[in-house]
Amino acid sequence: MNLNPQQARSLVAICLHAAFADGHQGAVERDHVRKVAESLGREAEIDFIALYQDVLLGGLGLEAAVAGLGEANLRQLAFELAVGVCEADGGLDAREKDFLERLSGLLELSRPAADAFVREAEALGQAPADGPLASLPGLGEDEPAAAPSAAAAPDAAALDRTILNASILNGALELLPQSMASMAIIPLQLRLVYRIGQAHGYELDRGHIKDFLAAAGVGLTGQYVEQFGRRLIGGLLGKVLGGAGRAVGSQATGSAFSFATTWAIGKVAVQYYGGGRTVDGDALRQAFAGLFEQAKAMQERYAPEIAQRARTLDLKRLTDELRR
Repeated sequence: MNLNPQQARSLVAICLHAAFADGHQGAVERDHVRKVAESLGREAEIDFIALYQDVLLGGLGLEAAVAGLGEANLRQLAFELAVGVCEADGGLDAREKDFLERLSGLLELSRPAADAFVREAEALGQAPADGPLASLPGLGEDEPAAAPSAAAAPDAAALDRTILNASILNGALELLPQSMASMAIIPLQLRLVYRIGQAHGYELDRGHIKDFLAAAGVGLTGQYVEQFGRRLIGGLLGKVLGGAGRAVGSQATGSAFSFATTWAIGKVAVQYYGGGRTVDGDALRQAFAGLFEQAKAMQERYAPEIAQRARTLDLKRLTDELRR
């Protein structure tokens, strides 16, 4: 089935409701989501910024958004996208859990199935950031050496290979049909930053990594909303499949975005931790923006490797490894 503008608008509105469900999104994160809406609005037929304002100011309630989705597969897709948005910042709080329970009821989904999906996503969203990369498919061969001693420097070439492999892996995840594939991207990015910090002699926790990403202009909730929006614009929601809740079409947009975001995160982390954590927020944001544009230009070169990784990727194994 083709996705009409009203259905697309409803899906985006539900994602925005999910983004604001916890009631305490900081000004930086709200500003990121707003900028995402403005950026997407320039590339699509939907006025995303007006939709953002309607949701934020209460002009488009959750019931009205749900009413625009008649088909069962679209309703399942909406729920999975909302879970991903809520999980993007790492774990559900009480307000987000209440929101998802209300949403599943409005969508008339099976309660046991919805609860099971939330539990699976929650386990992935809370995956430890300090887990090793070595056991993850496709990354083990390029695992950097252990954190250096005071007299040793990190292996820059090994770090570069790890960043590139992580970027290819995340680009490949966007080509898979399961919604859980997209939810694995942010935990992998957190783990990549942890590994880069460790290679420079820093032991990081999840809170520090999230603060670093926010300082670089990478809001986790906003990133997930943007991933979804890029797939929408790229045609990934042109035809919707039942069951898995993902779509087929031009897959280059979402894959390129995830590749570029991951590569830029890795490279700016090397600059930050390699520079002794002395880079200020403005410089971090400028560096990330420039690296992101550089990575977008690189992505086409690695598109065959991304496609090959997608064909051979065992998603269950990867998500099991992340949760471990």
